[in-house]
Formats: sequence, C-alpha cells, structure tokens
Amino acid sequence: MAGQGFSVFLFQSSSYALRAEKLLAQEKIRSKLIPVPRSLSSDCGVCLRTGRADKKKAIMVMEKNSLRFEQVHDLK
Repeated sequence: MAGQGFSVFLFQSSSYALRAEKLLAQEKIRSKLIPVPRSLSSDCGVCLRTGRADKKKAIMVMEKNSLRFEQVHDLK
C-alpha cells in the first residue's frame, strides 16, 4: 500500500467494517481496520483502508455481497 496512497471506506457500524475486511481477505485484497481519520466523519469509529489500486475491486466485492459503505475517500 505504500507509495500509491490509499482509500478509506467508512461504514455505518464497526460490524460492517469487520465484514468488509473478511470479504476482502477472501478475495486476496489487502486491507486494514484503522481509526477514522479526524478529517473525516462517520457514525462508526473504525474504517477500512485499502491500497488505492484496489479501490474499484474492493467496491465490486462489497456490492456483490450487498455490503453498504457510507463513504470512500482517497488519501495520501
């Protein structure tokens, strides 16, 4: 994930974030649960970080599994 920036997915609850992490791991997409950055807002205190190059694939996996995220942001 280093050098390319990353994408941060925000969810309504931590259970959604945990489910997303599991789904992405099953698809061999690297991700990590992190605290929501202060510059972003969310109803949930954790978010899921992926490499920016994996953003579209991660969105497809979540949509395929009917897992909704609230927002996605690209960060450096």
